Amino acid sequence: MPSRIEDYGLIGDCETAALVGRDGSIDWLCWPAFDSDACFAALLGTNRNGRWLIEPAEEVKKSSRRYWDNTLILETRFETANGTIELIDFMPPRGKASDVVRLVRGVAGKVRLQMQLVIRFDFGVDIPWVRRTEDGALLAIAGQDMTVLRTPVETRGEDLTTVANFEVREGETIPFVLTYGPSHLPLPEPIDPARALQDTLDFWTEWSSHCTYQGEHRDLVKRSLITLKALTYGPTGGIVAAPTTSLPEKLGGARNWDYRFCWLRDATFTLLALMNSGYTEEAAAWHNWLLRAAAGWPANMQIMYGIMGQRRLLEWEAGWLLGYEGARPVRVGNAAHAQLQLDVYGELIDAFHQSRVANLKLDEETWALELAVLQHLEEVWDEPDHGIWERRGAGKHYVSSKVMTWVAFDRGIKSAEKFGFDAPLDRWRGLRDSICRDVCEKGFDPKLNAFVESYGSDLLDASILLMPCVGFLPASDPRVLGTIRAIEKYMMRDGFVLRHDPREISDEKQPIEGAFLACSLWLADAYVLAGETAKAEALFGRVVAVANDLGLLAEEYDPGVGRQTGNFPQALTHIALINTAHNLSDARRPLEKRVMQRAT
Repeated sequence: MPSRIEDYGLIGDCETAALVGRDGSIDWLCWPAFDSDACFAALLGTNRNGRWLIEPAEEVKKSSRRYWDNTLILETRFETANGTIELIDFMPPRGKASDVVRLVRGVAGKVRLQMQLVIRFDFGVDIPWVRRTEDGALLAIAGQDMTVLRTPVETRGEDLTTVANFEVREGETIPFVLTYGPSHLPLPEPIDPARALQDTLDFWTEWSSHCTYQGEHRDLVKRSLITLKALTYGPTGGIVAAPTTSLPEKLGGARNWDYRFCWLRDATFTLLALMNSGYTEEAAAWHNWLLRAAAGWPANMQIMYGIMGQRRLLEWEAGWLLGYEGARPVRVGNAAHAQLQLDVYGELIDAFHQSRVANLKLDEETWALELAVLQHLEEVWDEPDHGIWERRGAGKHYVSSKVMTWVAFDRGIKSAEKFGFDAPLDRWRGLRDSICRDVCEKGFDPKLNAFVESYGSDLLDASILLMPCVGFLPASDPRVLGTIRAIEKYMMRDGFVLRHDPREISDEKQPIEGAFLACSLWLADAYVLAGETAKAEALFGRVVAVANDLGLLAEEYDPGVGRQTGNFPQALTHIALINTAHNLSDARRPLEKRVMQRAT
């Protein structure tokens, strides 16, 4: 049975990532890229679906773990009656091949350990053919996939797995290196584990040194930035929403989605988090990914793309996997890629505008693409869509979607005015005003004194909290303040914000999911803009308090059972944490020293 979601740590090489449990088991790894098939899938099934365990073969009296400072190098310490060892897990920056390195260090005494390697390609179903190479390495091949295990420890086959028993004494270090390669190519060359450790330490230490955030939450912000970097597909600059699929939004439920793709919804938040923290190179790479992904006919623009800009993310179910704690189905791919979501047009134009304001070097074709996008949006802004939360079923006139179409024209106008671009400004200004009137007339419920989820609805939606953040209305507007109060009254559970109105009863007559952590942080941002800084700090504190001991956060948190839920770690949650930390710091600074704000 897999561990609790919050019991995992993350390692990665900026092209893929693995989840390592407290028990020393790697239960999830898609190789060679984030969106590849998993070769360790125990997270969504059983140990027989693939994992790599290294643990003491004697009773553990105490265990602890940490990341080495400013890195993605994970150290797990096990103490037994006979001694203490450290398990150091990391993935070196990608070279010619991709490696997972596990070093077992003897700290005190002598400890007996055991290793179990269960390789199952194709999401836990394909059993590879395993043999020894001439130099003693263990080669596993199935179809297109190949792995090579190199270690001085003697291993043996047992029940279609590879196992080993060994001892580590004080002062000893025993390496295990698992390398991936395409099966039609020669075996990847071996690496020096000690040299790889130093290279990985140098890479992350140097990268972390560029962080410019100096507020009181610096350690949390740096850990979130490292996590965001780890979720970046280095060759293209695309950032995946999470490295996992089908971790349930509600334990035991069916709301299980594949998040190993890049969402336009997160575009501007991501840019601001990177640029405000000193990472302009990563921000530029993200901008360039956005430009390439969105290139083409605007009517065909999607809400999400693959890490290389792929458009077809066909959804299917891995029926042989039992699901995380029985939550089924296990989905691969995401059918929501084909939905119409009007908010993405605003995200794209806003991201390009923020890039210009930050003096990022933009492609000359960027403005031409924006003109085409806005011309298309003029024709479709008043159509129903599926909303920011990708609701399946009939479309609606979602208020947050309409607000983001307003943002698209507003940022187009501001870019044209500020940077001297040719544009039909009078027409855009007229459309911007029309959208504002439309939202204020049809999206506001006087009885609730709040903006609602969709036109004609009396339900709330947490995405409306972005209204003052994007500059649609100021936080001081009575309608915005009324919306904040309504969300406090109806949308909060044990101090956290739900994404959907709980008055929309699910089949189980219970909330359909846990509290959405990014939405909780959006409320904190709204508090800052409304001058309620103490409330913002308290809410921020509640969110960061549910991070695991490594500072990692999933998509959601279920206060009822005190557990993280949803895909993990979640980029949007960590992006929101970074931005809220900046906003809280800015609330104490003079105006001229504040970071870029989204409403700019």
